[in-house]
Amino acid sequence: MPGTDELVFSGEMKEGVYRAIYGRRDIRSQFMPEPIPDEVLLRILRAAHHAPSVGFMQPWNFIVIEDAAARREVKESFEKAHAAAKQLFPEPKRAVYGSFKLEGILESPVNVCVTCDRSRFGPVVIGRTCQREMDLYSAVCAVQNLWLAARAEGVGVGWVSIVYPKDLKRILRLPSQVVPIAYLCLGYVTHFPEEPELQKAGWLPRLALKEVVFTERWGDRTGRICQALE
Repeated sequence: MPGTDELVFSGEMKEGVYRAIYGRRDIRSQFMPEPIPDEVLLRILRAAHHAPSVGFMQPWNFIVIEDAAARREVKESFEKAHAAAKQLFPEPKRAVYGSFKLEGILESPVNVCVTCDRSRFGPVVIGRTCQREMDLYSAVCAVQNLWLAARAEGVGVGWVSIVYPKDLKRILRLPSQVVPIAYLCLGYVTHFPEEPELQKAGWLPRLALKEVVFTERWGDRTGRICQALE
C-alpha cells in the first residue's frame, strides 16, 4: 500500500480520529455548568481556524459569547423560530417535534457564532470565480473542525439552526457583508449519547452507506465499490 510512516498515521492515531468522528454528537440537554478553560477553548478555535478554505480566504470569524443578556436574546429568537417551525409538521410529528429539546443556549457555559465574511480578500478569490457560495462551504468546514476538536477534548457542541439570521446579525452587530453560519453551544457534558438523539427517537433512520454511494454517474451502483457494499 502506498505511503510511508511519515504519511500514514499510526493505528492509535487513526483510532482517535475515527473515534472523534463516530462519537461526535449534537448536544442539547447534557451540558454541565463548569467553564471550559481558556487554553482548551483556544485549542478548539485554533483547530477550527485550520480548516480548508477556497483560495485560502479563511472567511470565518468566531464570536465567543458568554454574556447572559445576549444569550437570552438569542434564546428569544429561537423560541419564535421554534414555534413557527412546529406548525410546519403535520400531526403526530408536530407533537413529537415539540417534545424535543433542540438547544442549550443558556445551559452551556459558552456560545460561539461562526460567521462568514463574504468580502474577505476582495471580490476575486481562487476557486470562487464559478461557485460564489464556496466561501460559505469553507466556513462550514471550520464548524466541522471545531466540532471534532471539541469532541477530542471531551467538550460537547450543539448547533442551533432554529434561529433567525436577521436576529443574530442584530444581536451580534454583524457588518452587512458578514453572515452567520452556525450558532454553537459548547460545554462539558454528563455523557455523549451512544447514538444521535433524533435517530434514537425514530424521527428519521440512518441511511445505509450503500444507499448513498454511486459510481461514475448518479444512480449507478454497478461499480466495484458499490458491489463491495452489498
